Amino acid sequence: MTSSYLPPTELLTDEKNLEATHQQLTLFIEEYVERSGTSGVVVGMSGGVDSTLTAALAVDALGPDRVFGLLLPCNKTAEVGSHDALTVAEALGIDYEEVHLQPLIRCFERLLVGDEGRDERIRALGNTTARLRMACLYYAANTRSKLVLGTGNRSERLLGYFTKYGDGGCDLLPLANLYKTEVRALARHMGLPCRIVEKPSTAGLWAEQTDEGELGATYDCIDAVLHYVVDRRYRAETVAEELDIPIETVWGVLNKHLETHHKRRLPATPGRESVE
Repeated sequence: MTSSYLPPTELLTDEKNLEATHQQLTLFIEEYVERSGTSGVVVGMSGGVDSTLTAALAVDALGPDRVFGLLLPCNKTAEVGSHDALTVAEALGIDYEEVHLQPLIRCFERLLVGDEGRDERIRALGNTTARLRMACLYYAANTRSKLVLGTGNRSERLLGYFTKYGDGGCDLLPLANLYKTEVRALARHMGLPCRIVEKPSTAGLWAEQTDEGELGATYDCIDAVLHYVVDRRYRAETVAEELDIPIETVWGVLNKHLETHHKRRLPATPGRESVE
């Protein structure tokens, strides 16, 4: 197979559309925060492209004085990201704090020992870490009369690649409609550091973890598959042929989308459909 997995042309590619998106997202943040009556936003900053772009959009929308960055490393991999996050926070001129979560994680390891295997234990601790980060973000937001600004993108949401009530928990999510490849394109358009835009994405939940390593495909490939199937309603076989990739790769992406449907819904309730 020789395809470079380039996303279809409908995705963000040209400067005019990127600038329009930049303006749209800053206006979204500004208007939402103004309507909320809060003093600004709190952003969890990891040093990755998603959180860096989100923080930069927030500064463009609200000014640096109304944006607070919270750095929440949990291991040595995340500590490297925190160094980048600190550099970004200082460049943006925002206030920030760093809180290391390792002491809290050790408490869970000591007190809540189960019978699960190593892989299940690592994943359970990863989810716990994501929820601890969420708790810290909301504590910081509540004590400062701010909103929690989420950093997730459309690729992650469609794949269910987030933790329920962890990084999936926020008050507003400006990148929700942007695929990962579009996030990188917008970050380049806004002049964010190449080191951050191009480095491998990771949640930083355990050593050597990367998004693409867990997902089993590159974001270029994932985004193209999701766009063709979810946005354009193509059949899997057509997508494989159109992109010149194995059908197994297409179904690998689609199965993640289908199996994580519950993550994109409100909690199940009995009886009445509407919320009272």
